[in-house]
Amino acid sequence: MGMQRSQLIKVSLLVISLFALAACSSTSETDDSDMGNQGSSSSSGSSSASSSAGSSSGQLSQEEIRAQNALRQTVFYFDFDVAEFKPQDRDTLTYHARDLAANPGKRVRLEGHADERGTREYNLALGERRANGILNYFIVNGASRSQIETVSYGEERPSQRGSTEQAYSRNRRVEVVAR
Repeated sequence: MGMQRSQLIKVSLLVISLFALAACSSTSETDDSDMGNQGSSSSSGSSSASSSAGSSSGQLSQEEIRAQNALRQTVFYFDFDVAEFKPQDRDTLTYHARDLAANPGKRVRLEGHADERGTREYNLALGERRANGILNYFIVNGASRSQIETVSYGEERPSQRGSTEQAYSRNRRVEVVAR
């Protein structure tokens, strides 16, 4: 029970900081409109989150549900021969960065991967560039460098074997691994 309360407090603090940052942001949240429909709370905005942060009702706001769903995604895929993460992953990566910022004791390893095309050396460098791109994004969004380790496996640890485009696309990735 104490661990759940501690996690609830951490998530509440994360949500409050996200709302504060969202108030300063000019981006729209219409992209995520379907993700929060699991909760029973109404979409009354930041007032419900700030008022429920101190209560022990046990219900999660839509923003808390969004954050939890985002943190469950730990694999990010890349286009062929590209080191920049996909624009649609930006919000999810922001949740990861803010979670690290809110939990200074948390540590992660970013594991960069590539498909089998190209030389071994090139693929190791590409996996490293991919991991470093996400590392830099995490730092810009509040994470501390000391929380994050990067490693590149290049083509050495494929997620899916084979020489099909589907296999290649599954192997071009960065995995966020808790450590």
